Amino acid sequence: MGNLNGKNVIVTGASRGIGREIAKLFASEGGNIICAARTLNEGDHQFEGSLDSTVSEIKSSGGSAIASAVNISQEEECIRLFEEAHSAFGKVDILVNNAALTYFVPIKDYVVRRWKRSWEVNVHAPFILSKLALEDMIPKKSGSIINISSGAAIGPGSGPYDELSSMKGNTCYGAEKAAIERFTQGLAEEVYSEGISVSCVSPSLVVATPGTVFHNLVSDANDTRGEPISYMAKSAYILATEPQDKVTGKVTYSQELLNEFGLLDSPVGIGNKGSRKGTGYSMI
Repeated sequence: MGNLNGKNVIVTGASRGIGREIAKLFASEGGNIICAARTLNEGDHQFEGSLDSTVSEIKSSGGSAIASAVNISQEEECIRLFEEAHSAFGKVDILVNNAALTYFVPIKDYVVRRWKRSWEVNVHAPFILSKLALEDMIPKKSGSIINISSGAAIGPGSGPYDELSSMKGNTCYGAEKAAIERFTQGLAEEVYSEGISVSCVSPSLVVATPGTVFHNLVSDANDTRGEPISYMAKSAYILATEPQDKVTGKVTYSQELLNEFGLLDSPVGIGNKGSRKGTGYSMI
């Protein structure tokens, strides 16, 4: 069926957006997908999308998937996610840390409770889930962990600054994604001898998802300021299937990666000629 035949894959944030697209692509390549998110049914969240709809679409196309409605900000829920994966399919081969929580709020207005919750979802959960994944992967001497980052990890640099900048509420999210990029390369080094790859990819341009449309980063999927959502799914697939030495420790951008592997001729956006450079982690 595909390069992921029989591979067991956890994708967090699989109810909508990038996570949903990754889950669908990996299922089409033969993977058994454990779709994780909080939104089980349509209407449970203000945004369109649910685990039920993702799993139903995968199954209707002949794929294999289950829904796991979990709150990954809590350690016990992360453990339950792996227990459900083991019960349904067995040990986990691939983990995609995609789920994210964003509050675009300046620091002076940031509610401490929300700050803590944001770090729990965006940084602590990938750590806990990766630790659990390693328990499955190390005995097999194989596996892939893919972290989804963001251009928000690129700081504004030194001043002076534009008083009208639209990115002033991005400090928390940017710091979290910068932490994930450093975490990626550190973990990649730690488990290199175990045959496990750990990598990280961000969109080169904004992807139209319910969240980015809500925050007015793009208007819809046809907005020329953005890129097709398929670019991120294809990028995650490359990182999950290419040999360890080609991808482990990579902190990269979707169009840059697709171009490197011959799937996109004229890349634009972050990491590409004529656009912003990536973070320091993407350059080493």
